[in-house]
Amino acid sequence: MPVDKTTTPPRPNLIDFHGVSMVHYFTDNWEKIQNFKARPDDILIATYPKAGTTWVSYILDLLYFSQTQPDRQTSTPLNDRVPFLEIMIPNQSSGTDLADSLDTCPRLIKTHLPVQLIPKSFWEQKCRVVYVARNAKDNAVSYFHFDRMTCVQPEPGDWNSFLQRFIDGKMVFGSWFDHVTGWWEKKHSHPKIHYMFFEDMVEDTGREINKLCSFLGLTSTTKEKDQINNLVV
Repeated sequence: MPVDKTTTPPRPNLIDFHGVSMVHYFTDNWEKIQNFKARPDDILIATYPKAGTTWVSYILDLLYFSQTQPDRQTSTPLNDRVPFLEIMIPNQSSGTDLADSLDTCPRLIKTHLPVQLIPKSFWEQKCRVVYVARNAKDNAVSYFHFDRMTCVQPEPGDWNSFLQRFIDGKMVFGSWFDHVTGWWEKKHSHPKIHYMFFEDMVEDTGREINKLCSFLGLTSTTKEKDQINNLVV
């Protein structure tokens, strides 16, 4: 079926935003993002794009709410359960509005922002952060295919030109290298950051879930671990 280009919005252009390459879908709501009021029990899921965000969001939602809200995973879309803080798409609820409307405790909130652009209230409230890093090669390949299918990202072009932009850091949310190293350095001054690696999760999911639960002060049931192990990455 041909795509109706009259209803498809034009792809955005990259802009330089506080030294980071961005598109307007993630900066149009900037005042509300920076003034977002985090709560001490909020958990922030932070990643570079295409580094396991959805996987870890699902895992955390399952660990916290599967016993008290067993139908939650099938009754409510994940994007409503774990809002994307900085997103602002016309005719849709903004990420900040969705996060403010959450009635769960804790609130699970995801972001792709580099560490220097995180709203200060998350640090002031000493919130826990789960950061996931993925190796550059696989991250770049996944990002390329994602950009081919979504209209909220710039046109990816061919693989060679895309890879060069990835190497140069001319990607939405900036440089992969700056992102993963910025968060790595932050964890030394902010003890409530749990830094995970996508590859470790693939290698031994159970081991990494145990580490995550230890960080969060949770215990996981055999049923929850089976559900997590059955996820398609």
